[in-house]
Amino acid sequence: MDGDTRLGGLVGRIPPGVRRPTAGVPGWCPATMSGVGLREGGGEGQELLQRREDVRQANFLELFVDLVLVFALAGVVSRVGRDLVSHDIVVRWRAMAYLLVLALPLIWLWITTAHITSWFDPRRPKIQWIVLASAFGILVMSSSLPSAFIGRGLAFVLPYVILQLGRPLILMPALRGHPLQQLYRRSLPWHAVSAGIFFAGAAVSGGARAALWGAGVTVDIVAAQLRWPAPGTPEPPVSAWATDSKHHLPERYQQLLMIALGETVLAVGTTFTSEPISLATSTLLVVAFLSVVLLWRIYFYRSGQILADALAAAGDRDAAGRATGTAHVLMVLGIVATAVGFEAVLKHPGGTPEPAWLIASLGGPALFLYGRIRLERIVYNRLSIRRVVAVAALAVAAIPLYFAPPLASPVVAGLILLAVALADAHHAAGRPPEAPSPAH
Repeated sequence: MDGDTRLGGLVGRIPPGVRRPTAGVPGWCPATMSGVGLREGGGEGQELLQRREDVRQANFLELFVDLVLVFALAGVVSRVGRDLVSHDIVVRWRAMAYLLVLALPLIWLWITTAHITSWFDPRRPKIQWIVLASAFGILVMSSSLPSAFIGRGLAFVLPYVILQLGRPLILMPALRGHPLQQLYRRSLPWHAVSAGIFFAGAAVSGGARAALWGAGVTVDIVAAQLRWPAPGTPEPPVSAWATDSKHHLPERYQQLLMIALGETVLAVGTTFTSEPISLATSTLLVVAFLSVVLLWRIYFYRSGQILADALAAAGDRDAAGRATGTAHVLMVLGIVATAVGFEAVLKHPGGTPEPAWLIASLGGPALFLYGRIRLERIVYNRLSIRRVVAVAALAVAAIPLYFAPPLASPVVAGLILLAVALADAHHAAGRPPEAPSPAH
């Protein structure tokens, strides 16, 4: 029944433009096989793994998860921004650590969901329910953000743990005889360790909870980077990072960047509507919007635009997939930190800036550019000197900006981003579009 999708008792049509995604990278992706057929296995597992080689676009359920993540990241910005303008200096400095602890689990759930839809057929009811459960889990976690460290810890922990442990357990029985089952089996003990750390964090509060949750998500990410080590057992023939798709995962990463940029616009617009309108706040609204446009331009020109072709041509797809995931997580965190900086300055555009505000306003763009430097290395196998200079300029600018009004820091950061975009345009002027040249 090509073109039909069944979810429970409902039947809908998949439009011609929405096709079955393929491939994957960090966490749950398919990969290079060593003498093992990609469709090895039988029964339901073979049906779940059924793919179409011409697929590249995300389906509607994946886009629904994207919408939930926009809400979730906006909640992180609001939660961290509240602490960043506190009168307590300890709370202000702690806010940036909270940003990582709250944002990383949400981003990681989104990434692992994207890998599931890259490997499995999203038209199958079981996969659709898993994707919907992932979206609901992110939504529940988001609802706990305002009091995540003082009360509603289980509301943040339970959805994360259930999804991390539950999805492999649901999929493994259908993968009997397939190498992916071994990869899922290796991941379960690590997820159990992470779950124990998260529950221990929920049993305490404040900084201790944040530290434990940070350790828990670190275990998940690092274990995935190391292919979930299992001493005494051979590594499965399915790599956790190598890419065998040309389109779907790279496009999902592009959409992840767009989610972060959309969250920034949402957060800035929401805060602006609740603050008195003045020349300073109106100026910052314009600066924030232009900065988002510049971040978009710097990402997509040109490495982000041809990322799929670069990954397809990479000699070591395992290394390229791992580096691609890391680069995008860094860029998303940089965008979220930038949004937190906008929020703090919108609430206090005059007076003397706090060092923590400068870290958000200048460190956010710097972290984004660092991730973009890593992406340049993946696509062109070179160091982007323009972006290195821009990161150095942001660091140097922090010294004089400490003595300037808070509004000056996002303005200067925006000007540095503008310089990078103009330098990119100058470099491309009169030249044909540059083809990717990844390491081989």
